[in-house]
Amino acid sequence: MIYVHVPFCRSFCTYCDFYSERACPTEAYVDGVCREAFDRRDEIAATAAVNTLYIGGGTPSVLPLPYLARIADACGGRHYEEWTVEVNPDDITPEYARGLRELGVNRVSMGVQSLDDGMLRWMNRRHDADGARRAFRLLREAGFDNISVDVIFGVGGMSPEMLETTVRELLEWRPEHISAYQLSVEEGSALGRMAREGRYTELPDEACSEQYYLICRLLAAAGYEHYEISNWALPGHRAIHNSAYWTRKPYVGLGPGAHSLRVSVPPGIPLQRSSLRSSLPLRSACGPLPLTCPRVDTDPEAGRPDSADTFAASGGPSPTRGGSGGTPPVPLGAAALAAGVDSSSSCDVRSWNSEELSGWTATSEELTEEEIREERIMLGLRTAEGLPEYGRIPEEKWFVADDIISSLI
Repeated sequence: MIYVHVPFCRSFCTYCDFYSERACPTEAYVDGVCREAFDRRDEIAATAAVNTLYIGGGTPSVLPLPYLARIADACGGRHYEEWTVEVNPDDITPEYARGLRELGVNRVSMGVQSLDDGMLRWMNRRHDADGARRAFRLLREAGFDNISVDVIFGVGGMSPEMLETTVRELLEWRPEHISAYQLSVEEGSALGRMAREGRYTELPDEACSEQYYLICRLLAAAGYEHYEISNWALPGHRAIHNSAYWTRKPYVGLGPGAHSLRVSVPPGIPLQRSSLRSSLPLRSACGPLPLTCPRVDTDPEAGRPDSADTFAASGGPSPTRGGSGGTPPVPLGAAALAAGVDSSSSCDVRSWNSEELSGWTATSEELTEEEIREERIMLGLRTAEGLPEYGRIPEEKWFVADDIISSLI
């Protein structure tokens, strides 16, 4: 079970604060990811029970097909039960769609977000509604029979009617999987700045709840099963990779910004809480660099992501729960140090969850039994099955699931 982070975007969406760079991918980035995969081949082998490869971002579809092929080969080949690549509709041409299929990609996740052109412009998406329609058609024509599409709700200025129009058309497309995410205001995003400056007002919780349950009703009527708070699938098309996250299966994250989960540790390899910061600027990170850095104090600015980060190991800006710092050096992933940014170009670069231009942060931690229990509850109760000892949260309460879960932990 492997996740590869591709941190390149041609433009930044209004709401996004995922780690990304407005730059073109280079051989240095691919070399770094491949080297990291080789260095961590034993970890990859230990996660083979879930035979998936997920290439996310950023915008993985900015990668030329030969780059994707090299990365897959370095990870162990091109034959996976589920190989997902995230794509932007604007990148899909007939040749690129066919090329993905010929590589062995068997699942595509496409960020549609909305089919209202005004809303797409506000989000600073590169595609318009017609572009999304065309991209979906091209993927079908290329032979993809497992396509996931994303939609966003809870946007200030988005009416229920606007959302319903988008969802009803998506249901006409009949994708195998649909993910719906409520817009959140993230500090490091353009939207975060707009909110701080009073140029954006969040939609009230009541209106967001109304939109969420509108999606629930429409998708249920169309035959989709609501198997996780934000995810729906036609029977037999649940996301294998993401489902493994929610059940805390071990996984390997490669590339800057990726997380890894090691459930069991071989004897003699102690895990310690630590946070390491490399001061290497991205633009000078393409040359030969050491794979470890001196110990430094925990970054007090770091926050905790939504995903499980038990032993968050891969090179890149991974936040930590806390810890005292001052621990022995932790290896930095090669891809984190070979940033893959063309130093000869005048490109804008930003660090993860920040408006600053900076280097990388790498962290690792060992969770206590209590923290593992909390992770298991937080993840397990997001699913339709729930947890045996706690039961399940019914769909009609999923909008307030975070409150319910927090009361249990």
